[in-house]
Amino acid sequence: MRAAAGAAILAWALGASGPAAAAPPLAPARDLAAEAREAAASGRVLVVLFATADCPWCARVRAEFLGPMQANPRDARRILVREVDIDADRPLTGFDGERTTHAGFAAKAGIRFVPVVAFYGTGGTELAERLVGFRVADWYGAYLDRRIDEALARRVPR
Repeated sequence: MRAAAGAAILAWALGASGPAAAAPPLAPARDLAAEAREAAASGRVLVVLFATADCPWCARVRAEFLGPMQANPRDARRILVREVDIDADRPLTGFDGERTTHAGFAAKAGIRFVPVVAFYGTGGTELAERLVGFRVADWYGAYLDRRIDEALARRVPR
């Protein structure tokens, strides 16, 4: 009985993280000011996933939501997606033009837990409430779409 329960738990755990763990990475943020301008110039919102490399929930957000959205022509016309690894010393230029790192930018933005999805306009203005954590997968897409729509409605056309 214990072996069957253990096998069931293992199968569930592997099923919940297997495909998500294999998700290709999103493009890392390099110059947020330029990326926000690029997004605005094409009528899109800059969507930033704050994540860590070893976060299974971040992998699911990448694989099940943001990755497919980037590949979908309809969504690709609405969003430009970048990722900030809150543990990385990778160089990054912030919205203010200052050089920092992914970790430094995340700390300045108050990000301590992952995943967090933020929605930015030019100048680093947050256009919708951050999507914090990964609650129920069945509803996550709806929460994400709602925030993207809100951000699009609030952006200042350039």
